[in-house]
Amino acid sequence: MGFYTSIEVSATGLSAERLAMDTIANNIANVNTTRTAEGGPFKRQLVVYAQKNEPAPASANALDDANDPARSRAGVDVVGIVKDQGPDRLIYDPSHPDADPNGYVHMPNIDVVKEMVDMMAASRAYEANVTAIQEARAMGTATLGLLKA
Repeated sequence: MGFYTSIEVSATGLSAERLAMDTIANNIANVNTTRTAEGGPFKRQLVVYAQKNEPAPASANALDDANDPARSRAGVDVVGIVKDQGPDRLIYDPSHPDADPNGYVHMPNIDVVKEMVDMMAASRAYEANVTAIQEARAMGTATLGLLKA
């Protein structure tokens, strides 16, 4: 794996974790949304990841070992955002405008504590990718320093 490839892999992780944090923030913001355009309460959203494994471009940088035809650009790819199909939370409140005939309000299937734990995990993964980029940069700078001497 070359110098720039390691940075590109970490950059895909940064993008994916940023999207995950945005999605989690959206979930928390809609924790009390009982009516959506599709009808019914807001559904928790989840980010789906997949391994990125696409061929490297023909004009690869020399530092990335362009002589290796089997080389590929790796990382993480966001496949999409899906709605959690778990059951709604039911709250008994007959005075609520969205209450069903039995007096229950269908609330979003969002647990704020779980969302905060997911946010912490995404934040830590983001920090790990930033650290990896900083270390790759430091190694490149050290290598250039050795070449000058």
